[in-house]
This record gives sequence, C-alpha cells and structure tokens, in this order.
Amino acid sequence: METKKKSGFTGSIGFVLAAAGSAVGVGNIWRFPYLAARDGGGLFLLVYLILVLTFGFTLLTTDIALGRKTGKHAWDAFYSIRPKWGFLGKLTFLVPAIIMTYYSVIGGWVLKYTTLYISGHGTDASKDDFFTSFITSKMAPIVFMLLFLAITALVVFTGVEKGIERFSTIVMPGLFLMIIGIALYSLTLTHTDASGITRTGLDGLAIYLIPDFSDLTFSRFLNILLDAMSQLFFSLSVSMGIMITYGSYVKKEINLNKSIAQIEFFDTAVAFLAGLMIIPAIYVFSGTDGMASGPSLMFVSLPKVFHSMGKAGIIVGVIFFLMILLAALTSCVSIMETLVANCANIFKTSRRKTSLMISIYSAITAIIICLGYNIFYFEMKLPNGSVGQLLDLMDYISNSFLMPLISLLTAIFIGWIVKPKWIIEEVETGNVKFSRKKLYAFMIRYVVPVIMSILLLQALGIFH
Repeated sequence: METKKKSGFTGSIGFVLAAAGSAVGVGNIWRFPYLAARDGGGLFLLVYLILVLTFGFTLLTTDIALGRKTGKHAWDAFYSIRPKWGFLGKLTFLVPAIIMTYYSVIGGWVLKYTTLYISGHGTDASKDDFFTSFITSKMAPIVFMLLFLAITALVVFTGVEKGIERFSTIVMPGLFLMIIGIALYSLTLTHTDASGITRTGLDGLAIYLIPDFSDLTFSRFLNILLDAMSQLFFSLSVSMGIMITYGSYVKKEINLNKSIAQIEFFDTAVAFLAGLMIIPAIYVFSGTDGMASGPSLMFVSLPKVFHSMGKAGIIVGVIFFLMILLAALTSCVSIMETLVANCANIFKTSRRKTSLMISIYSAITAIIICLGYNIFYFEMKLPNGSVGQLLDLMDYISNSFLMPLISLLTAIFIGWIVKPKWIIEEVETGNVKFSRKKLYAFMIRYVVPVIMSILLLQALGIFH
C-alpha cells in the first residue's frame, strides 16, 4: 500500500502525455503508414478514424476507468470486482510480458539507425543488404538492444512522477513538432525518375487522403477493417493492462472524459502525420511500388528516400530516426512500467528491486529474440497465413491472438456481468458530463464482442 500512496500522476496533462506517449510508439510511426499505403490510403484513413471514435474510445474508456475505479493494476483489478474473473487480469498481464521480449529488440534497431545518421554514415543504411546483414549479425543487435533497454529501465526505475511523467512531458511535445516539420517538408519534394516521370509530394498527398473505391470488394473491405482494427490495438495500448495501470495512478478530480478525448486526438494526429510524413516521400522517389514495401518500409525504403534527397536527406534522416527512437522509448517505458507495477504488487517487492528483476527478464528474453535471426533461426507458418521467425511468432501471440481475446472477454465482463453503468459512473465522477455514454453502452455490449470474435477467428485461420 505504501507505493500506491506515493505513485501517481500530478495532473491531467502529465497523465494525458504519459498515456499518449504509451500509445504513440513505433506502431503509429512505422506500422500505420505502411498499412495505409498498402490498403489504399484514404480508404484506410476513413475506416481507421471511424474505429478510433467508436472502438478505440470504448476500449480506452474501459481500461482507464477500470484502473481508476479499482485503484489496482491489471493483475488484481478484475479479481477485485469478481474473483471468478481474476483469470482475465492474469491473461492481460501476459501481453506486456510477451511484447517486452521483442519491443526492445526493435528499439535497438532504431537506436542503431539513429547513431548511424548522427555519425554521418546514413548512406550505409540505403544499401540493399544493410538491414538484413545488421539484424542477422550475432553481436551488434544485442549491444544496441541492451543500450535501449538500459534507457527504458532508468526511466521506470525513477518512478511515476519523476520518471514517466517528467520524461513524457518533455519528449511528447518535441516528438509532435518533429513529425509536423518532416511532414511539411515531404509535401515540398519533387523528383523526376529515369523514365522522365515527375512526381511531387502533393501527388503523394492525394493518394494518401483521397479514398479510392475502385476495385473495392467485400473481402478487401474486410481486410482493410481488420488491418485498421489490429492497428488500433497496437496504437492505443488497449487490452494489455497498460491503460488499467495508468488509470490506477489517476486522481479522482481529473476529468476522464476530457482526458480520453485528448489521448484519442493525440494518438490519431500522430498516426495521421506519420502517414503524411512517409507516404508522399516514398511515392515521390519510389512510386506506388515503393509504397507496397510493407514492414521493411522504415528500415529499407526510407533510408533510400533520404539518400535520394542529397544533403537534406542526412538532416531529415537524423531528425526522423531520433523521433522514432523517442516514440519507441515512451512505449517501451509504459510496457515495462506495467510489468514492474504488477510484479511489485504480486511479490510485495520495492519498485527498484522489481525494476531490476524485470530488466534482467527483458534482457535475457530479448537476447533470445535477437538470436532468432541467426543461431535460433527458423521459419514457421502462422495460423493467420503469414510466415514468421521468432519475433513474428511473439508478435502474433500477443497482438493477433491475445489482444482480441482479452477485448472479447472484457466486453462480455463489463457489458453483461458488471454492466456498462459501472464504468459510466466512474467517468461521471465529480459531475463530469459523459457525452458518449449511450454509444459506449451499445459498443461494449453488442459491437465489440462481434468484431473481436471475427478478429479472433481470422487470427486462428478459421475465417479469411
């Protein structure tokens, strides 16, 4: 109980920026643009925006209100309401425990690229085999991963107010300004290729913003919907215990309705601007073919784009990877904080001792993931049809399988067992007006369970 009294956000700005920092991660700046590029730009944007205002809002409200009302972390929150549903807290705890095994590995990759551009060797990154040779080498990825993990651990070790809140209030505004700067620069780009075709940043902007309904079939629309939905999990940090943990640190006088709307806005604005920053630039130098490069977009395609920009590309590359690094750190901090907060509670250990334990766990598991590209290399066909290595397998278990399952069970629990009124009352604490309460009640009871079931069936390969 001692730590509970000491830990907490000092005000709503600190909470919103910390929660937005958790939400705004590599998922927004890397995953969102490549999905948008692959799924027809404007059409994906439209679907995603509708989902944020309905699903995102419902899942985010549930997690934060659940944490604040119970005053407990994910592990204990469900048990404290209904002991029979305690298993859901344990299931929720599993997600950050799995994500932590590989998130610092990706963070290490970003750190490598950041140091490469800062040291003036950014042109190396534009070579065809650079990324593959880096991740398959035995030592370099481990060194960079450990450095990234050490920075994360230091912030968590310092605590909620001095560490997470202070870090987020400094980093998030800077991150936002960097994204706006590069997004505006992307729109000014122009390039004439070998065949004499000139493409501009504004042409790329049109592809990004204007929905293309030609060739739209029901199965393609369903794929776009499921892509946008999986991105939402990644993006808003819902169904992984993070927002329940952060919610437990929020004081009763903070207006939850307003804070949730601000987190939604911040998160969606960053994802939108990330697309604005990346898609026009890729289109200018690589055309529509470059836009289909998928997950390799950030580490393979973008360095080529920066190289094509000449001297300006070196500066843009430094700012871009520095920004990605800050985004990765804010997300990794929230994942580690969730593990530390829950484990400190379970084992009744101090924050510092628990931070050390989680850091050791994270380092050992992340080293295994790094070695998944050389010593432990294998290729495995996943139930959803994709082929993956060790990192992809962990990502599949946490994001494609566990998160929809947790959201489905949470929706049944809140919608039908404890009833939506339980959450609504918490949001309305202190005479706060909850303008979307009817939408919330309808979504949590009827819509979320149906869509989550479809997502789950798709992840298991039963439904395509």
